[in-house]
Amino acid sequence: MPKVIVLGVAAGGGVPQWNCNCGNCRIARHDPGMQSGQASLAISADGRHWFLVNASPDLRAQVTAIPALHPDPAHLRHTPIVGVILTNAEVDAVAGLLSMREGSPFGIWAPPKVLDTLAANPIFGVLPSDRVPRCALSPGEALDLPLPDGTPCGLTVEAFDVPGKVAWYLEGQASEGGDTVGLTFRAGDRTVHVVTACAQVTPELAERLRGADTLFFDGTLWTDDEMVRAGISAKTGQRMGHISMSGPDGSIAALASLDIRRKVFVHVNNSNPVLRPDSPERLAAEAAGWIIPQAGSTFP
Repeated sequence: MPKVIVLGVAAGGGVPQWNCNCGNCRIARHDPGMQSGQASLAISADGRHWFLVNASPDLRAQVTAIPALHPDPAHLRHTPIVGVILTNAEVDAVAGLLSMREGSPFGIWAPPKVLDTLAANPIFGVLPSDRVPRCALSPGEALDLPLPDGTPCGLTVEAFDVPGKVAWYLEGQASEGGDTVGLTFRAGDRTVHVVTACAQVTPELAERLRGADTLFFDGTLWTDDEMVRAGISAKTGQRMGHISMSGPDGSIAALASLDIRRKVFVHVNNSNPVLRPDSPERLAAEAAGWIIPQAGSTFP
């Protein structure tokens, strides 16, 4: 059975964001319970070897806060992190790789377009291929994730395309898709889906997610124009490649009838009122069966 630890819940910038004075950020500066680093997960089949889903800029602090990810005390240098799986090339998904440059071997798995983005930036050369091999995840092909000695770890992963967009720093470049993927993990008869960015729940995506044991899903905004109305951005959620939680076309409604056992929002923007435990939006999300986790939350 897959075990998942939430390392960070927040969208880019975290909560509180360093330069933001929105209501949530003001509260979070004085309420540790509302604070969170940027979205990342750790997943394992055996509780000893862990794969990260995205490597956030807050990775060092996130790993320090989670004992399961600490080095084995019997070794001078060691890590239970054996790989990183990337869903896109956004800064908040890849920047943490640079905090893993101290020589421990691990693998990187990502869609070809994401690997191309890493290859085009020489700073990622601090992760040499002889210690940190990069492997392509081709959508639709299930892969047995290996341990460092090459044996299967008990987890399979399959990437699948989801509606989204290119990373913001690549906007203006031609794109033919493949910029954003979801991930399906399987161990035994259990299935975990991870969709950290998504612009629309298409019929094809809905059928893939139907009946899942656990879903981690894009929770960036409560309403599409949330950041515009708050005066902190000119971009809507759709413009940024994210579906809103609420409304007839939002994720709560779109995923309500799919018999998903456990539904968890991640990648929640600092402007989203669902972050406040006593807000009407939080109560509405929970009443609809959704979980808004904290860093360190473990599933199952």
